[in-house]
Amino acid sequence: MKLGDLGEDSLLDQIAVNLPPADTRKIFASVGDDCAIVQIADAQNSLVLKTDCVVEGVHFVHETKASHVGWKAMMRPLSDFAAASAVPRFALITVIAPKETEFVWVKELYCGLQKAAERFAVSIVGGDTSSTSGPIAVSVSVIGFVEHNRAVSRRGGKPGDDLFVTGRLGGAVKQKHLKFVPRIVESRWLTQNFSIHAMMDLSDGLGADLPRLARASNVGFNIDVEKLPLTRGATARAAIADGEDYELLFAISPHERIHLTQAWCRKFSKLSLTRIGSLGRKSKNEKQKLPLGYIHFQQPR
Repeated sequence: MKLGDLGEDSLLDQIAVNLPPADTRKIFASVGDDCAIVQIADAQNSLVLKTDCVVEGVHFVHETKASHVGWKAMMRPLSDFAAASAVPRFALITVIAPKETEFVWVKELYCGLQKAAERFAVSIVGGDTSSTSGPIAVSVSVIGFVEHNRAVSRRGGKPGDDLFVTGRLGGAVKQKHLKFVPRIVESRWLTQNFSIHAMMDLSDGLGADLPRLARASNVGFNIDVEKLPLTRGATARAAIADGEDYELLFAISPHERIHLTQAWCRKFSKLSLTRIGSLGRKSKNEKQKLPLGYIHFQQPR
């Protein structure tokens, strides 16, 4: 069986089966979640780890400015930190490029990486380089922390929970993926003031990511497509299927709805927060089918 027959989610399931059993007393989140969150003996906070990559021809085209590539490469794992309500601290960079690559391109790449890192006080402390005959790839690994009582994963959603998204969806139409800012500030505020049951960032599109959250929480879902907050010029289908919005999707008790929306408007007056639906009990016959988002190994960007 080839990877194209499996797709990303099934591939991860197959890999996880062969890994040693996790000690749930020490591991809060691992394979299949946005970040790995592990507890260290006698530490007040949990350790958070994430690695991500961008590949030429998949996440950016050859003509993309190197500084924009660097910005995106750094911000992608930081968006996963936002999904966990975690604080990033240190990063390792691996650059894999053909020997014909111009040095000025790599220099501009690091300008973008550093600018993005400085936005969230992240220190680049090392990494690696390698040559390749294939396309350029940049991998960024980030380490940080989250307080035990503020860590969030995809697994805590409950039937009846409200589903909210930050910002607007369908941003690919305006090349949002090259200039987005992860919602770390917003996620930290959310977990400081509310009990967030489950959360993730929307990188592969609502059509791929919402089912992942529901599956991890063992629940179903229902959304009102007409209520989706759209980027100007985007269609509802694009908002569901295109991906790379890097907004937060989270589940919260409906009892907190009014307090949340009022407090959000006061704190983040320039950023929308929209209730798009709810979680429900899991059913063998899924009530709602969405246009599928981006699935690695099965679809071109």
